Amino acid sequence: MNNDKSILIIDDEVQIRKLLTITLEMHNYKVIVASNAKEGLAAAAMFAPSTILLDLGLPDTDGQQVLKQLREWYTNPIIILSARTHEEEIIKSLDLGANDYLTKPFHNGELLARIRSAQRSTQSNQEQSSVLTFGNLSIDLANHLAKKNDDILKLTSTEFSILALMAQNAGKVLTHQYILKEVWGVPYQDQPQYLRVFIAQLRKKIEDDPSFPSFIVTESGIGYRFCREI
Repeated sequence: MNNDKSILIIDDEVQIRKLLTITLEMHNYKVIVASNAKEGLAAAAMFAPSTILLDLGLPDTDGQQVLKQLREWYTNPIIILSARTHEEEIIKSLDLGANDYLTKPFHNGELLARIRSAQRSTQSNQEQSSVLTFGNLSIDLANHLAKKNDDILKLTSTEFSILALMAQNAGKVLTHQYILKEVWGVPYQDQPQYLRVFIAQLRKKIEDDPSFPSFIVTESGIGYRFCREI
């Protein structure tokens, strides 16, 4: 099977699987379905799909455990589809390696957009050069330099570290804990006030209007998403 357009659905609800299959096939995706964790893990290994849509409430194993197992080897996008709406569940799933999280019920248009965004992000990361460009903003990873409209931005080393981390994961939700761990280290994972201050400073330097950011978008209670398309 050509895995460029193949999507694996791991969900125990028959109706959800049918609806997703119809929607995805209408948009030229090849669909593989699994009704439990065991089937899902086997299908992922056999077909190597371009994206996995994973429900958390599976009958044999919790979906977050499945996510953890998949991330031991599977590098393509995984999008969580779940009725669980607690911030703790969303944050844990993202920290375990999910690219995105949609709560049921959701609109098909939003799901398709999230799939496209996740796939673009993965492809970009695989092809990534040392200079990343987003509209009028360019980030030179090798030289630790950022420019807006060709003007060099005066960023602190911490501000650049945050910007580089987010830009390299453009389109993906990064939790507060993840950013804090990557930039400041494990002891600071539970100190989001550090991050809020630096995000505010960074927005003043890279956004046209920091009050209505286009690049660094807040995912309320969870973290931030760096937008690829401005």
